[in-house]
Amino acid sequence: MKILVTGSNGMLGKDLLPLLQERHESVSLTRAEADITNQLQVQRAIKNARPEVVIHAAAMTAVDDCELRPELAFKVNAEGTRHVAAVCAELGVPMFYVSTDYVFDGDKAEPYVETDKVHPVSVYGKSKLEGENHVRTLLRQFWIARTSWVFGPFGRNFVEAILGKARQGATLQVVDDQVGCPTYTADLAKKITEIVERGCPGLYHVSNQGSCSRFEFAREILRQSGLDPALVLPVPTSASDRPARRPANSRLANRKLEEEKLGILPDWKDALSRYLLRETPVTK
Repeated sequence: MKILVTGSNGMLGKDLLPLLQERHESVSLTRAEADITNQLQVQRAIKNARPEVVIHAAAMTAVDDCELRPELAFKVNAEGTRHVAAVCAELGVPMFYVSTDYVFDGDKAEPYVETDKVHPVSVYGKSKLEGENHVRTLLRQFWIARTSWVFGPFGRNFVEAILGKARQGATLQVVDDQVGCPTYTADLAKKITEIVERGCPGLYHVSNQGSCSRFEFAREILRQSGLDPALVLPVPTSASDRPARRPANSRLANRKLEEEKLGILPDWKDALSRYLLRETPVTK
């Protein structure tokens, strides 16, 4: 199967592309080759590649930057996705779209399932949801995978931010009233590959199992790294000065993965351990 991956230079893409290349004829589409905000470039690049599947992982993911630059966020996450989806529809090629837990407002007490009503509260979430809607509207066959709190070795992420500050001996104030499911890019990449190979089209939630607050996540990062978890102090979201609103509850229930018998991802603490040791991802 020939698979084209957009965003192959991103944190997820750098784990995803090599894995796909072990199993399929896979090619990348970097920003230098085609800017997804340029419809003609996208059309030309995808048609020339002649893929059987397109995995669209390119996105503007810096949540606060999206809030400060909303026009760019929608241009990349919504219109860029529409450009990719339109070409896939023209060619009759199925598309896999990587989305986010931020399409929810966080007001639900339980983990979100795939059928829950969406209500994003940030520009990032709204722009990604608009991308989802373009995929649904334009394509007959597609996969959408919402994921959460992603970390990996090939980009800026929460784990490295916490470690960087802690190694300087700084006391860290981390919010304790936002909960979610930390997700390792290596595990996410493997599950995306399995969904493309064996999963029915539709909407999936894909995250490592278990959940925690940002505060608990930060303390576990330091504990597993041999640093002092007491460096992390809990604060409410109201004490943080961030442009974008975050959902208080970002937990995702991976119901469709279980229904499709595709297997769920390991616990987030296990994933964090392998990330810190750079071990090979394992799926339950």
